[in-house]
Amino acid sequence: MRKTRSLFRALSDRTLKVAVLAGGPGSEREVSLRSGRAAQKALADAGFPAELVIIDAALPEPFEYDAAFLALHGRFGEDGTLQKILEDRGIPYTGSPADASFNAFDKILSKSLFIAHAVPTAGFTTVGKGDDTFARASAAAEVGFPLVIKPAREGSSVGVSIVRDRSGLDAAFDAAFHFDSRVLVEEFIQGRELTVGILESRALPLIELRPKREFFDFEAKYVDTGTEYLVKPHLPEIVERAVAQAAVAAHRALRCEHFSRVDVIFHEKRGPMVLEVNTLPGLTERSLLPKAALASGLGYADLCETMLRLALKRGSAAKGKKAARG
Repeated sequence: MRKTRSLFRALSDRTLKVAVLAGGPGSEREVSLRSGRAAQKALADAGFPAELVIIDAALPEPFEYDAAFLALHGRFGEDGTLQKILEDRGIPYTGSPADASFNAFDKILSKSLFIAHAVPTAGFTTVGKGDDTFARASAAAEVGFPLVIKPAREGSSVGVSIVRDRSGLDAAFDAAFHFDSRVLVEEFIQGRELTVGILESRALPLIELRPKREFFDFEAKYVDTGTEYLVKPHLPEIVERAVAQAAVAAHRALRCEHFSRVDVIFHEKRGPMVLEVNTLPGLTERSLLPKAALASGLGYADLCETMLRLALKRGSAAKGKKAARG
């Protein structure tokens, strides 16, 4: 691999050899492939020798690239596993480091960190796959109806259900436990559904989501053409500021770096309530982070190049610390 100084030069003169990693073993593989193709095309059109590298649950060998652009979603690619592999090999990569990725991917851990850092979030409890019917009913009673049941470690709203009464509990638990052995039983917050892109610790313009379905689930995100995306929605300035501040606080609470996307519900009386942080948000033609970046004046190709620049900067700092330790 080239030295860090020459990597920055390669970024400037468009000779940086970039592997756009996509695929993965999880339920979001197809979405990842769409993100990867879009990112690879944008980087190639901008003059970079970028290659789409489709992976499962391992890094290909030999890995003869200067940097990794991560377009993965879900397990292995978004949960800190791949990030740790790349860190150990000294390969710069886009997105948050391994520990932050782990924190964000586990919704139960995320919620605990939100509470510890005074980030507003919905009330919740947890249930394990081995817990009996009484424990499940008790968890629901503790949170109260309506409620949301979701796997602890999944993305794109996979396995998520809104439960209005007791009759829907069994099916919702079964759907969530299909994807994880731990599930989150969360208070349902009625309000405006917003998402906040974060870039270099700053909130990008807000986007309001208006799905035609019950909520912004997998179908609404990637299939349903009726979903409305309102960039810079009409909100009082004080509300917009509160939502942006809550999103940045959530990003920092999980120790995320460079960029993320934070999902928020704005409740009329309780204010912004953070749902989760996505450390590798989608980069498809329907994805929200690119829409928010564009609203701030940053086009898709420039967004991808910014992600690479931040990755190289972090890699340079890490090598400097390692050299200082001897």
